Amino acid sequence: MKLVGVTSIQVADEVFVAAAPALSTAVIGNPAKWRRWWPDLRLTVTEDRGEQGVRWRVDGPVAGTMEIWNEAVLDGFVLHYFLHGEPTGPLPGERGDDPQARFEALAEENKRRRVAGKDMSFEVKRRLEEGRHVGGPAIPAPAEVG
Repeated sequence: MKLVGVTSIQVADEVFVAAAPALSTAVIGNPAKWRRWWPDLRLTVTEDRGEQGVRWRVDGPVAGTMEIWNEAVLDGFVLHYFLHGEPTGPLPGERGDDPQARFEALAEENKRRRVAGKDMSFEVKRRLEEGRHVGGPAIPAPAEVG
């Protein structure tokens, strides 16, 4: 039985970044970073929301949608990452001959995409919090320094 409206690849993750959301655009808005974070995916921007993030259409071995949403919280932001899609290539057990093989292939693809998302979010966090001491205030945007 296939659930209608539910994609096989479902990734949702979040991390708090102790930096001004305005600083995120230089990192998250950089297409060269996207190619490094997701080298096998072709991303087409469907909505560039500046410091609030980016939405993409995803093609390649996975087809669907992906989003980074930056939610302002306290003196920083929560980076939310979402990927919803379907594998485009054949999977083991697709003909119903081995449902366990299909389940395992989808689980591995979900894990692979979760790890890529976590690597991205931790890189954003490391870059934007560089120089901040633990427990200190968030890194402000240049206009906020005063």
